Amino acid sequence: MFVMGNFVGMLANLLGWALQVLQLVLIVNAVLSWFQPRPEHPILDVIENISHAVCAPVRRMFPTAFGGFDIAPLVVLLAIQFVGLGFLVPTLHELAYRMR
Repeated sequence: MFVMGNFVGMLANLLGWALQVLQLVLIVNAVLSWFQPRPEHPILDVIENISHAVCAPVRRMFPTAFGGFDIAPLVVLLAIQFVGLGFLVPTLHELAYRMR
């Protein structure tokens, strides 16, 4: 049973890491939107594509543009923080601890 506990613990760590990287991508994209960087840079394309893919469902659910500001990244960041890092990852860590 400890093998499954280790596996769930590893999945929790991987999920936590992925969510933190996603938060970083969203923050970098928001900061870059204030400036006009060179649009042909491949890293900027990757950051924009990831951010758009994550924020698009939020934009479809309800209007997120208020006075020229798009709050969809903020909504996604809050959802990641509360649901992902505040609930899901700790729950998986606790489950892994109990399985050992």
